[in-house]
Amino acid sequence: MQQSDGMLKKLLHHIGKTEAHELECDEIFELLDEYSEAAARGQITEQFLPLVQQHLEQCQCCCEEYEALLSILKSESAQLN
Repeated sequence: MQQSDGMLKKLLHHIGKTEAHELECDEIFELLDEYSEAAARGQITEQFLPLVQQHLEQCQCCCEEYEALLSILKSESAQLN
């Protein structure tokens, strides 16, 4: 029962974050490089592209793609310094 309560809370959290307009995964992939580069530079990405941030909080697949891209960018940046 406890697992069901946790899943229900997570579902309610995601429902509460639903916006009138949301981006689809295809739209996210088009913006992900720009968003990741901004994050790697230390920009506040939530203000830069808030709909991307919202999508990444709700979509595990896109979030994994973002984290992989960000890791590559940070690694490249560290090698240049």
